[in-house]
Amino acid sequence: MMLTNRKRLAIRGVGVIASANDLGDARDLSADICIVGAGAVGISLALALGDQGIDVLLVEAGTTAHDERVQDFYRGTVVDPALHSPLIDYRERRLGGTTTIWGGRCMPLDDIDFERRDWIAHSGWPIGPDALAPYYPRANALCEAGAFDYRADTALRPDARPMIDGFDGRDVSTDRLERFSCPTDFGTRYRTRLAQARTVRVLTDAAVVAIRLDDQGMQVDRLDLRDAQGDAFSIRARHVVLGTGGLETVRLMLASRDVHPHGIGNHHDVLGRYYMSHLAGTIGTFHAARGARSVWHGYDIADDGTYCRRRLAITEAAQRTHRIGNVVARLHHPRIADGRHGTGPLSALYLGRALVPRLYRARLAGNEADGIAGLVRHAANVIRQPAAVAAFAVRMLTDRRLAERKFPSVVVVPRHGNYSLDFHAEQQPNPDSRVMLGTDRDRWGMPRLSVDWRYSPGDIDTVKTALALLAADVERSGVGRFDYDPEEVEREMTRYGAYPGHHIGTARMGTSPRSSVVDADCRVHGLRNLHLAGASVFPTSSQANPTLTAVALALRLADRLGDQLKNGAAT
Repeated sequence: MMLTNRKRLAIRGVGVIASANDLGDARDLSADICIVGAGAVGISLALALGDQGIDVLLVEAGTTAHDERVQDFYRGTVVDPALHSPLIDYRERRLGGTTTIWGGRCMPLDDIDFERRDWIAHSGWPIGPDALAPYYPRANALCEAGAFDYRADTALRPDARPMIDGFDGRDVSTDRLERFSCPTDFGTRYRTRLAQARTVRVLTDAAVVAIRLDDQGMQVDRLDLRDAQGDAFSIRARHVVLGTGGLETVRLMLASRDVHPHGIGNHHDVLGRYYMSHLAGTIGTFHAARGARSVWHGYDIADDGTYCRRRLAITEAAQRTHRIGNVVARLHHPRIADGRHGTGPLSALYLGRALVPRLYRARLAGNEADGIAGLVRHAANVIRQPAAVAAFAVRMLTDRRLAERKFPSVVVVPRHGNYSLDFHAEQQPNPDSRVMLGTDRDRWGMPRLSVDWRYSPGDIDTVKTALALLAADVERSGVGRFDYDPEEVEREMTRYGAYPGHHIGTARMGTSPRSSVVDADCRVHGLRNLHLAGASVFPTSSQANPTLTAVALALRLADRLGDQLKNGAAT
């Protein structure tokens, strides 16, 4: 039975979105369901539960805007800084979470991603693609990525250009799409819906510092929180859902050790292990036999106005035959830093790299040994192509900066018709790749994180084999050639380390607490009322960006929790 006496927060403010700083004497709050973290999964879950009339309290540690003092709680250490970005980067502690800075790329998992593959250790989901099929279209709508259609032959107009004219791959297909959100800032887009939801309350400036279990360690008794000034308060709920991301979820569970000394859900030392991201890099050169006019590497616009892009994808049959992980790739312009590409817009972007956001500036870094000669080459490219540079600047301003649905990325046709290749590959689960508690503590006394992200020989083999299959298909089709150095694969796939912002697998889903943290319904093993939402529960990473699937899993969890509350079930 759901709570019927729903106390309003003792606050000053409009609607039911308020700050914990205004709680006054209301130090003990309650709800049917408390959701921790107001990013994509937390907001999606709250809206879905609110639609069912369930009493929901959504708490967010940050405020409604970026705040460096709040961001400081994310600081931690990285064992190998060359392989992982600082923990404060690519994460936002605020309403909307990391959707306030994401790129918006959306795609579902492939069927093979759910399978237990005997050539990939620790693979296999306890659910299959059918479990998420009813939720993907709703997730697509929440992400504002258009229709749930990821095939070029049905999503695009009949006259859409092929990716590579004449390409007929045996192991590589070009018929799959990726779609792009606006990109949608969930905090901004859904703030009004949250405020108007009759049974949903949102509390910002509310940082959970501990999960308190009952004396038997069988269920969550309460959450301990701090407001922005450090004043303590608590929340009791029939169910608690952590939607705080693949890193922060681990920190909160490991740090809550008053009943279980190794942390919550960590009886068998699984929590924080199997940390995956994606393996990404730029490599080689595709030489189109019939020049740039035979290649379309840009974006199509579907009838619903969504930007879509074709991908080169390793087929499921090829993955099985060659015993590799999942890989996709995109044709890309030449390396921006190398002025020998002779392309004015790319050189203008390089010369203006100081204006590019800091998090992405490293990808424009060049060979400093080129010195003045390199800068002169770039300047000459700009001078030779003033019209192309001006058109590029106008498009970036109007279509990428000012438009509500933004042009997703830089797309420039290379002057010489030679393209590099961007690859994005699945990382295999590795128990030695892990997230742990460090020795430093934040302002509220919580241990900060230490991250030891690692890749494995199987990851290198996946990318090497995929590139070889692509090169063979290109040659077999007679559309050109793909040149690359196999000895450069490992260096290229680790040039920027773990793909930033994709924190996957740290609280994995499975059937046994000896090898997983949550069950098939995202409930923490051994606890009646603690659930996890987000990419932390993915057993494998797939090739796909995780947001769309994380939202679909959250919607599935909303149905599970709604059924339990409506039926009066305790578990």
